[in-house]
Amino acid sequence: MTLKDALAQLEALGDPKTRALYAKRGAGDNQFGVKHGEIRKLAKTIKSDHALGLKLWATGNVDAQHLACLILVPKQLSAAELDGLVRTVSYSWVADWLDSYVIDAHPEKEALRVKWMKDRHVWAARAGWSLTGDRVADGADGLDRSALLDRIEKEMPKAPPDVQWTMNACLAKIGINHPNLRKRAVALGEKLGVFRDYPVSKGCTSPFAPIWIEEMVKRQKK
Repeated sequence: MTLKDALAQLEALGDPKTRALYAKRGAGDNQFGVKHGEIRKLAKTIKSDHALGLKLWATGNVDAQHLACLILVPKQLSAAELDGLVRTVSYSWVADWLDSYVIDAHPEKEALRVKWMKDRHVWAARAGWSLTGDRVADGADGLDRSALLDRIEKEMPKAPPDVQWTMNACLAKIGINHPNLRKRAVALGEKLGVFRDYPVSKGCTSPFAPIWIEEMVKRQKK
């Protein structure tokens, strides 16, 4: 499939209501408003196509970048190339898909995680905290979780909202997975108040760390 064909198919799948929803959530104008399920279906017809994925990403179009995340071959990206992709993200859902489908499968993700945790670039920092949260949840060795809580206490109040999101997730995962730090994580979440008033659909768990931790610990006990 050519880039022109892929973009034409994405444009045909665009939905005005979905486009308005994405725009409301920060997607900007460079998008068609394609539902994620439709992007997944299109990706299944294309399968892996690394060259096309890079071309799609370069358009800056949100839907094209979502599709790129599903057809890129992570191992064919150098660490520098992946770092470049991270720094050209413009929308949080694209960042999440890149984290889940590309970064998480990359052989150098740990070295990049360490680098990104020191970076002030919004999307690099977001990716660093996302990977760190995953390591916390997996029980990985070599992480000073108490020091992470120190950083969260100091940095999260003034962090950009997109960085706060994965930093907050890391806070919650520490509380959920490490009983010895749970009380401190909950207290820190209460103190900072980040996402305390975040709107949540019925049946969904609040991203406010104290509520999130309490709910997930209850599920573990069941």
